[in-house]
Amino acid sequence: MSFEDSLWHSTTGDSFTPRPPLPGDIDVDVAIVGAGYTGLWTAYYLHGVDPSLRIAIVEREIAGFGASGRNGGWCSSLFPPASSGIARRHGADAAVAVRRAMHDAVVEVGRVADVEGLDIDYARGGTISLARNQAQLSRARELVEDERRVTGDVEGLELLSKEEAEEHARATRVVGGEYTPHCAALHPLRLVRGLAERLESRGVSLFERTTASEIKPGAVVTDHGTVRAEIVVRATEGYTPSLRGHRRRLIPLYSLMIATEPLSEEAWDQIGLRRRETFADLRHMRIYGQRTADNRFAFGGRGAPYHFGSRTKASFDRNRRVHSGLREVLVDLFPVVADFKVTHEWGGALAIPRDWHASVGLDRARGLAWAGGYVGDGVATTNLAGRTLAQLITSQENGFTRLPWVGHSSRSWEPEPLRWLGVNGGRLLMSSADRSENRTGKPAKRAKAFARFIGY
Repeated sequence: MSFEDSLWHSTTGDSFTPRPPLPGDIDVDVAIVGAGYTGLWTAYYLHGVDPSLRIAIVEREIAGFGASGRNGGWCSSLFPPASSGIARRHGADAAVAVRRAMHDAVVEVGRVADVEGLDIDYARGGTISLARNQAQLSRARELVEDERRVTGDVEGLELLSKEEAEEHARATRVVGGEYTPHCAALHPLRLVRGLAERLESRGVSLFERTTASEIKPGAVVTDHGTVRAEIVVRATEGYTPSLRGHRRRLIPLYSLMIATEPLSEEAWDQIGLRRRETFADLRHMRIYGQRTADNRFAFGGRGAPYHFGSRTKASFDRNRRVHSGLREVLVDLFPVVADFKVTHEWGGALAIPRDWHASVGLDRARGLAWAGGYVGDGVATTNLAGRTLAQLITSQENGFTRLPWVGHSSRSWEPEPLRWLGVNGGRLLMSSADRSENRTGKPAKRAKAFARFIGY
């Protein structure tokens, strides 16, 4: 199981021929490690601010090989942590500023795709989160109340009755839900491949099949030479632990996905999702899905284990138990899916910081910049990161550079075997909390206790 097995890879319409590797030692103004969304958006906006900048991107595989090309295609305004967590750490005004910036990022991705002529199947239908037991409904009510208490009417998050929720998606056992308009479904790999192509046409150097082993002030050390630069940007997300000195900065956690064959119009009449709303329910072990532009389900979840030593391997993209479980969950949500085949199974690693708090920043004295730790909510957040890094690097102060994630520092994860025990123990605990809530309809206290323990 590999990158090539995903729905997105089979429907992008790209040859995926690797670009040449770094030809040897070079000198540039800005070096970027990683050709996913973060690295490409940063280069895109840097070039827009100052087209004279010499920018080089080095990528171990090919552009979009990581989470940017494998995700669920939610261009959402979700930001780790949630508004209540931001307000607790930084104040209510900071939480409001983040919400507005994230709403703008969702729109900005669609705007750029339109301006650049990128066919990414962008549809801003919002997100419906279904409550399918009383514990989930209680959680929906609490989430909506917390958001309104912190940010007022900024988010526009709605608590839905059973009938209102079913207007969006007619899943089984729905008792209510919540809805936000601030999300678009899209084709994630077409976005990342299109950005790479546009950047290359404008003179940005993109070197693929070039493995960076170390980032240090003034240089990126790779297996094909050294890139010397005034500013070096780390945009490596789930692959960050492979860099020297970064083993415990972030952990890679695998999220796996399936896609079905196209469903009939009669099936979609039963299901809903007429505006291509992205969808989930309010269980603790997160699931996520979209109706694709060609009428498939693309559906994923976070049930895969964390692998000892923060390892990432192609074989981890497949887990028969998890992939089979995803189909079972999707059929449980929408029974008509049982009549249609699963055509694709894949997975990939997302990155989680120790305090579940994304960050972006620049240490100008050392010439080192970074962004990441999106906890799986990076499609729009990376756009905000790229714009922010472009402003920081070119010394332009604005509202982006004053957001509370700028300069945030998360503490390191525990050494092994503690992090393996803690992360996988937490995963099992959250799964047991979901089972308990399905059985009793009462919120599981263990889930709240664990969330507080990890600082979320």
